[in-house]
Amino acid sequence: MSTTHSTALSVNLNKVALVRNTRQLEIPSVPFAAAMCLDAGAHGITVHPRPDARHIRPHDVRDLSLLLRQDWPAAEFNIEGNPFHNLMDHLRDLRPHQATFVPDSETQSTSDHGWSFPADADRLRPLIAETRALGVRVSLFMDPAPEMMAAARALGADRVELYTEGYAASRGTSRADAVLQLYVDAARAALAAGLELNAGHDLNRDNLADFLRAVPEVREVSIGHAFVADALELGYTGATREYLRCIEQAR
Repeated sequence: MSTTHSTALSVNLNKVALVRNTRQLEIPSVPFAAAMCLDAGAHGITVHPRPDARHIRPHDVRDLSLLLRQDWPAAEFNIEGNPFHNLMDHLRDLRPHQATFVPDSETQSTSDHGWSFPADADRLRPLIAETRALGVRVSLFMDPAPEMMAAARALGADRVELYTEGYAASRGTSRADAVLQLYVDAARAALAAGLELNAGHDLNRDNLADFLRAVPEVREVSIGHAFVADALELGYTGATREYLRCIEQAR
């Protein structure tokens, strides 16, 4: 595979909200974090509002939507979530650029698997159609399973987000090459089916460039936990520039 584009960086701000929610002081500010990242060159903002509002809360989603529309019209807003929980309400109200459908349960600490077909197909199909009718791009959170990609496209998805924890966890082990090849094969299958590619989960400054060299067709990476951890040391601006450097390094 070859690339003719640069991968976009979408910063996930869930963990900024998680820290804020430990007190009633409204600091750190989620909109301020978004503005700092975008000012430093990030291409978009991602949030994953869960039903229990453990981190991102409904007012955050609205505030970020307004901020991006008013001050950063070229930046992309990506709202992640389970369409059978609370995601669809946000999509109907705000119509972001992209919706990433994630099959997480309400009790999970973080996303840990992708959709499976044909098991999830019938219930996803009408929600994908509704979301696209709203003018919102649909990305499905998927394991690196090449055999699932044509089915994702058949449901009407525009993109898949490859769940990259397996890649990150295999680094430095005897399985690393075989696991990475799964992502390469899944990417090829997705492209062959007419899908575009996103990627996310446990990507960081140590593994991002290598992943993008192997899978150069990725349109967007969504990075949250590692990004916020780095921002504690480097600041929002420094962390953003470091991740953009990793993306450029991959080219």
